[in-house]
Order: sequence, then structure tokens, then C-alpha cells
Amino acid sequence: MARKAPLARVRNIGIMAHIDAGKTTTTERILYYTGKTYKIGEVHEGGAEMDWMEQERERGITITSASTQCYWNDHTINIIDTPGHVDFTAEVERSIRVLDGAVALFCAVGGVEPQSETVWRQADTYHVPRLAFVNKMDRTGADFFRCVKMMRDRLGCHAVPLQLPIGSEENFSGVVDLVDMRARLWGEDVNKNKDAKIRFSEIPEDLIPLAQKYRTEMLEALSEYDEPFMERYLEGKQFSNEELHKLIRDATLAAHITPVLCGASFKNKGVQMLLDAVVEYLPSPLDVPEVQGTKPGTDEPDTRQASDDEPFSALLFKVMSDPHIGKLSYIRVYSGVLQAGSHVYNPNTDMTERVNRLIQMHANDRNPVDEARTGDIVAVVGLKRSTTGHTLCDPDHPIVLESMTFPEPVMSIAIEPKTKQDEEKMSTALQKLAEEDPTFRVSTDTETNQMIIAGMGELHLEILIDRMKREFKVLANVGKPQVAYRETLTRSTEIDHRFVRQTGGKGQFAQVTLRIEPMEPGYGFSFVDEIKGGVVPREYIPAVETGIVEAMKTGILHGFPMVDLRVSLIDGKFHAVDSSELAFHICGSIAFKEGSAKCGPKLLEPMMAIEVVTPTEYVGDVIGGLQQRRAQVKNIESRTDTVQVVAADVPLSEMFGYTTALRSATQGRAVQSMQFSHYAEVPKEIQEKIVGKKD
Repeated sequence: MARKAPLARVRNIGIMAHIDAGKTTTTERILYYTGKTYKIGEVHEGGAEMDWMEQERERGITITSASTQCYWNDHTINIIDTPGHVDFTAEVERSIRVLDGAVALFCAVGGVEPQSETVWRQADTYHVPRLAFVNKMDRTGADFFRCVKMMRDRLGCHAVPLQLPIGSEENFSGVVDLVDMRARLWGEDVNKNKDAKIRFSEIPEDLIPLAQKYRTEMLEALSEYDEPFMERYLEGKQFSNEELHKLIRDATLAAHITPVLCGASFKNKGVQMLLDAVVEYLPSPLDVPEVQGTKPGTDEPDTRQASDDEPFSALLFKVMSDPHIGKLSYIRVYSGVLQAGSHVYNPNTDMTERVNRLIQMHANDRNPVDEARTGDIVAVVGLKRSTTGHTLCDPDHPIVLESMTFPEPVMSIAIEPKTKQDEEKMSTALQKLAEEDPTFRVSTDTETNQMIIAGMGELHLEILIDRMKREFKVLANVGKPQVAYRETLTRSTEIDHRFVRQTGGKGQFAQVTLRIEPMEPGYGFSFVDEIKGGVVPREYIPAVETGIVEAMKTGILHGFPMVDLRVSLIDGKFHAVDSSELAFHICGSIAFKEGSAKCGPKLLEPMMAIEVVTPTEYVGDVIGGLQQRRAQVKNIESRTDTVQVVAADVPLSEMFGYTTALRSATQGRAVQSMQFSHYAEVPKEIQEKIVGKKD
């Protein structure tokens, strides 16, 4: 089957932003204008195509990233619409990992909000070129220029406007294109008639000085990127629109600039020009560096070029349970061609699996296809042992692609089935949900024998429990949310421990001397082998480390995992007959527990960075409410004459039910957004309360 468009005309893009910036609304307009849908679905009416889950339609938010494919100006565009809520950050992470470019949306009123920063940093990690689209220019308080300034200040990006708005709020009627220096105007009927045409016009007289100023800024930004262009620019030479488009594209791909456009998706303004910019400035699979990997079982680097003629390689980035056809595995093809019915090799599991079917997804609608080619994003049916982050490749040319890392859960709750019939169903449901979501964990509390589920926040766990009830028909009793505390140490020590067991016949003997040291926050854990002269044989040293790692899972104070420390094995003894890996494993574990008890263990709690946007008259109430919850207010900023933003760090344990309390205190006019920031020491009096609860 031939390609619908050459690889150079394929775009894999994500729509990413803070919650409620208009991602799904923009995607719905893109689907309409590209002919993928024949009516526009609205989020607030629960009719958005890309928000297909019942929970999404009820709440009016995106929970799971949804993919689709559409066509614009002879280009194929694969789009992933990502969630904006911080609880679903893993969905954004894995989507950005497999995309070539992204459109970052910003609310013209809110500007750069906390989750905007998070997704921007995620895109920085994977070196994804971006366009910025300042949405909601029709809303009261919209300010395009303040939004651009916030992008430069908060994100540290070189934001370069390619358009200027003509009017704002209810008077937003068009844009000035700074490349061809013409105005594009929307007619009065654009809201009623979705097919209303854009009118070209001369730039309004009062905007000419501003347009010239920002065009000069744009040209100067391009001249910083390209020296030959700089020479011609300084000589005062003219440039064709085609030359400028190419330079903007090159500078965008190199992440030297971030082009900024504007519009109002809900009012159908600016989306066609955004699509033009996507095909004009964002990369095809040929424009991004060749995909890097390693040869299985080695650290030897290997690469794959973006070409149908290369051996097949793909990354599995998402797993989803479909009630009709079972497990769907979403893959991004980096090289080669994959046929339905063929076999693929998974170097992560060292197994070969059969690809039963290939499906082109449109949200949750399935369109079977015969093959997937380089640059395609498709779902595979039939993979049993492959999961998120695994590589799929040609059995004769194996390669392991770089996987993804996901944040650790920060909140947990106890859960139990209501009836005996629910018990088996619950086990199956939790297993499938954990396979879909890498930030969802299931474990059993060894002390109480309770089932514990952990996730990224209250909403995350609420959605998962709701899905369990609806999709898997499991009824469960749910406990109160618990915070994922950690333990660490405050001072160093050295500890020597001898482990001896004689039970007749061969015994067990091991002796180790450990140095245990606290490290800076965020360090994690490291094990250092300082053994000299073979006093502990090489084959026993890994057993000491595994014993220590096992002991760290249940800390000294209250059984919470231990973090941010370094343990060095500095001495030891062994017996030629009685020593074994098991003996050194047990000895290392006991020595660590004894030593860490002498190191002043302390409790750490997850701290959240919170931003509250509130009318000015409620600022005092908001700050008072936060301080009652042990918050440290970091900044108070005026967003407009009537709106203030309060930024603070606050313990997660104090934030249950805060949204309801905030609404009550501000008559429902303030909104808050919160994301994990860091772990910090728990105050002594709070620690004593937690100890009491645990005991």
C-alpha cells in the first residue's frame, strides 16, 4: 500500500497546555477544518470527539491522550490531544516522547500557568520544536503581549510573534501577518457559519507602527540564527515571503525561536492559520535527528534513519484495554514498514510476538489498516507481553530504543472488594489499569493485608475507581487518601555487623562494615564498593547491596521508603565454607537497619507548588486559608487590575478538600492549580502525630 503523502509531508504533533487553555476545543476545530468531522463537538456540551470517555464528557476535561489523523494542504497530520491536569502528566510525557513537534496553547488571560511550565519542560527534555498559540483572545482580560512576555520570562524561550491581534476581547476581529505584512479579517458570520472565509486586507492605520516594530523584532531574531541573512538584513535588502518562511522553519526546528500565533478557537478564529503554520514550520520525521538506541545486551550505540527502506523499529508508548478487541498497544514507527499479520521482536523481553491487526485510531474509533510505515502512529492488536516503553523491531536487526521515565505516585488509598464476587474481578481490573497507566501502582500492606492503590493525586485515583466500577463492574469500599511519605537520615555513621547461623552441617556466616551517609534532597540512593584485598569476595558484594535496597523499602521510623543516602561497603569478613550470597544479603540488610537507626532518621512529605488565581478582594482570605494549611507563600503577582495570583509551596497532606474550601471562601470565583514540587522535612509536632497514627 503506497503512502498517502511523502514522508517530508508528514507531521506528528501534540496539542499541549495547562488545563482549560482550550486544547480539545482547538483539536475539534482542526478536525472540522481538515474535513475529518462534519460538525464541531463542544467540550462544555460533552460532545467533543477527542474526549470519548464517559468521565471526560461528564467533567469537561481530557483524561487520556487521544490520537487521530487528518489532512491539510497535501500533508498528513497525526495529532495527539493531551490532558492538561497535573494528575495525568504521564499521558503528556509518553505522548511528547514519540512526537516530532508540538503546539503549545496559552490562555490569553491566564498566560503561562503552572502546568504550561511542566509540559514545556517535558518538551525541552525530548528536544521537541514548538509553535505557540495564544488562545481565547475573545475573552475579557485577554492580553497577547503580556502572554508573550510571560513566555519569555517564565519559560526562557525566544518567543517571536508572527502575528499581532487586531483588537481583543469582544473586538477581536483579525490578525496582522508579520511575514507578508497584510491583515487577515474574520467576517461577522464566522461564529454562525463555520465555513466563513478569511478576508485579506491592508493593515489598519493605527497598527502600522506596532506591526513594523514587531516585524523588525522578527527579522532580528532570524538574523541572529543565520549569518548570511544578517548580512543582507544589515544591508537593507528585501526578502521574499518564501525566504522568510524557510528561515522561520529552520530556526524553529533548531529551537532557536518559538513562533507565536493567536486566535480564539471557540469562536473559530485563527485555526486555519495555525494549521498552515504546522505544515510550514514544524518538522517531518526527516527533519528530526535519527532515532538513537543500543544493541540489545550491550551499551553499544545504534541508530535508525527515518526511511521505509530501513529495518523496522518502533516504540510502544501507550497501552489501552478495549472492551471489544482486548489490548491495544499504541506504537510510533521510527523506521521501516510493519505489515498486519507479521512478527516483531521485543528486545526488552527477548520475545517475538505476532501482530494480528493494525488500527488507525480516531479517538476510540478504529479503522483497520494493512500496514504502518515510517512516521505513522497506529495501534497494534495481538501483543501479549509488551508494555509501555518497550521497543518493537525487526527480528533480524534488533535495537533497543530509549524508554521513558515516569514520576513516582504521591498519594495512596486502601481499597477492598464489596463482595466475594467482586474479589476476582477487582484483581483483573487493577491489573489492566496498572498496565495502561505507568503512574498507577497496586500493592499490599504487609501489616494490615489491605490492598493499596497509589497515583498522582485525588482526581487520578477518583477516575481510576470510577473506571473500575463502570468498565469492569467492580464495586469497592475505598479508604481515605494517604500521602506517600519518605524517610531520610540526618547524620553519618559506620556500623559493623556479624551474621552467624549454625544449625548443624553447613552454617551461614557473613560480616560487613558499612558507612551510611545522608545526601542532598533529590539524590536518591547509591552503593559504593570500597573493598580492598578481597576481604569480601566479588560475588558476594551485589548481595550486600540488594539486602540494603530491600531494607530501604521499609524505613526505620514508620516503614516508609528511605531516600537520599549513600552506603559504602568498607570492610568485611567471609568464611570459605559457611559464607553465601544469602548470608551477605541478610547481613547487609540487618547492618543497614542497625546503622540507620543511629543516624537521626526523619520524615519527609511531598510538597506541592500551588497557584491560586483570585479576584483582588479575596487575596487576604486566600493567603489566610493557605497559611492555615502550613503553606509558604512565595509570590503575589498582579495579573490584571482585578485579578491576583498567589504562588505557594504547601504540604500535600493539608490539601485534601481544598478546592471546595477555596470556592466557599471566594464565592466560586478563584481557581487553583497544583503540581508536585519536592520532598521536605515534616515539622516535629506533625511527625509525632503521624507516628501516633502509625502506631
